[in-house]
Amino acid sequence: MSGEELRDKNGNLLGRIVMEGRKQVLRDKNGNKLGEYNADDNVTRDRNGNRIGTGHLLMTLLRP
Repeated sequence: MSGEELRDKNGNLLGRIVMEGRKQVLRDKNGNKLGEYNADDNVTRDRNGNRIGTGHLLMTLLRP
């Protein structure tokens, strides 16, 4: 899986942001979907489709 790797200060992989169609999807280190950001409507949603807020807020869904 390609995309932007997100790592902690020790270099441990925490997750990735990958493009799926026109959406940016945050996946944890195991590949589980944590949420998605749709630039067309400028909204971030969690893994269940619940609206988190306006703007790119994917990093708020990432937990170490």
